[in-house]
Amino acid sequence: MSNFTLVLDTNKKPSEPIHPASARLLLKQGKAAVFRLYPFTIILKEEVKETTKTLTLKIDPGSKTTGIAILQGHKVIFGAELTHRGQTIKASLESRRSLRRGRRNRHTRYRQARFLNRTRPEGWLAPSLQHRVSTTLTWLKKLIRFAPVSAISQELVRFDLPQIENPEISGVEYQQGELFGYEVREYLLNKWERKCAYCGVENVSLQVEHIHPKAKGGTNRISNLCLACEKCNQQKGTQLIEQFLAKKPDVLNRILTQAKKPLKDAAAVNSTRWELFKQLKALGLPVNTGSGGLTKFNRTRLNLPKTHWLDAACVGKIDGLKLKTNKPLLIKATGHGSRQMCRTDKFGFPSRYVPQFKFVKGFQTGDIVKAIVTAGKKIGNYVGRVAVRSSGSFNISADTLVQGISSKYCQTIHKKDGYNYGQ
Repeated sequence: MSNFTLVLDTNKKPSEPIHPASARLLLKQGKAAVFRLYPFTIILKEEVKETTKTLTLKIDPGSKTTGIAILQGHKVIFGAELTHRGQTIKASLESRRSLRRGRRNRHTRYRQARFLNRTRPEGWLAPSLQHRVSTTLTWLKKLIRFAPVSAISQELVRFDLPQIENPEISGVEYQQGELFGYEVREYLLNKWERKCAYCGVENVSLQVEHIHPKAKGGTNRISNLCLACEKCNQQKGTQLIEQFLAKKPDVLNRILTQAKKPLKDAAAVNSTRWELFKQLKALGLPVNTGSGGLTKFNRTRLNLPKTHWLDAACVGKIDGLKLKTNKPLLIKATGHGSRQMCRTDKFGFPSRYVPQFKFVKGFQTGDIVKAIVTAGKKIGNYVGRVAVRSSGSFNISADTLVQGISSKYCQTIHKKDGYNYGQ
């Protein structure tokens, strides 16, 4: 089943989302029109009474993908997965830096180097991190505009780090409750990439193992824990790791280094989550938070598969979930192109020019169009992204690339907005 359809009234105010079948009936009867394709939203042609805000918008921010879910009570009626382009931004900045450095070394025309003596404003984030916050906030504002959201829930911290570092810090009751061990195990699974630290085996039952044996004075601190398969755990027993891996110095060095290394992705995501939390508070809606360990506990208790949008639905304290959709909207940030005046080959020499005007016959590259061709060799219906040409003969990327479609047959159904969509 697809996501529930978002609904706007005649004044463009959000109403209660409805089942896709009900939306199709309204469209067929002429009582509504399509307002937006992604996320699919209809606008009513008749006035309705004001809707009470009853929905909860939940998010699970991630390093590469952010999960989004809308809940109506305990029913999940909308899900989405937003894929960020932080790595692309980072690669572009590194490429620009290397090109500028090369020009300086060759003493050709270049931009003078700016040294790291400039003060940064409070709350500054690197561009790749700021992108994660900005795109997530853009989509949350969009969904709040299209759905009557009354509250927001966010997974604020990936791990309860003080709890992990010192298990006694929050009292005996928490430690002996249902969440006992979830924070630690989830942290270790991420840190050791869900593999045995000693032999590297995957997709087997893994056990929490003390690097420095507890029998010889080892502690429960996170820096002294790793993951091991049952065979390696049995073989190591109470041996010192230096003794157990005496014939594998490379593995020994890797484990000792990894044990002291924090999670790079977790550190980056934690920094963006706090900034996102601050931005969410400014929206004026109540914001609830939960930890990553609690999210995993809820998902495991409800026997749900590991996906970003279901993780979002499991954020915070929940009694149960009822899935009214199983096909999340897949959103991928692609950006709005570049500002290059000309394209270059792999050696950096100009190869072709970029047209000065991006719009041709009212279309621009990246728009999603519907073309109904009624004459010529390419009779048929085509829906996909368009690549415009100055001649007015366009290419449409649907299941396959169709070339040479005249602009007179094309009709825009979704304007280019910097994202690709899938289901």
